[in-house]
Amino acid sequence: MNKALILVVEDDRPIRNLIITTLKTHDYKYLAAENGSSAILEASSHNPDIVLLDLGLPDLEGVEVIKKIRTWSNMPIIVISARSEEALDAGADDYITKPFSVEELLARIRVTQRRLAITQTGDQLETSIFENGELKIDYTAGCTYLKGEELHLTPIEYKLL
Repeated sequence: MNKALILVVEDDRPIRNLIITTLKTHDYKYLAAENGSSAILEASSHNPDIVLLDLGLPDLEGVEVIKKIRTWSNMPIIVISARSEEALDAGADDYITKPFSVEELLARIRVTQRRLAITQTGDQLETSIFENGELKIDYTAGCTYLKGEELHLTPIEYKLL
C-alpha cells in the first residue's frame, strides 16, 4: 500500500513531534500545521490524503477547520482530541481520544487508507463480515458496530473481540 500524505494539525509541540516522529518512522509523508489557518492553507494547497486534527487550536476551533475543509473536499479527517463528539457531527471521519497510543493512531491511519483505496478504485471488494445479533464486525474495514452504531475500540479491545 502506498504511504499516504498526512497533514498533522496540532498546536502542542510535544504531541505534534510525537505524531511526526511516528509517521517518519513508518515512512509516511507528512505536512505539519500549528493552527487552523495554516491547516486550511496546507490542506487546500497540498490536498493531503488524511488530516490528523486537534480541536483546540489557538486561532480557530478544529470544528471550524473541518467545516471549511468540507466545503470543498471529502478528504478523511481524523480528530485527535478529548472533545470528539462535536467533531463527528461537523464532518470528521474518525477520532482518537487523548491520551492515545501510537499503535491506535497507526491502526486508524491504516483503516482510513483501506477505505480510501476502496473508494478510489471504485471496486466492490468482497468483505468478510461477521454478524451475531446486533453485533457486526467488518474485518476488511476493521470496523465494529453494535445496533448500527460504530464502536471505537482500542487495538487490544478489537483483538479480544
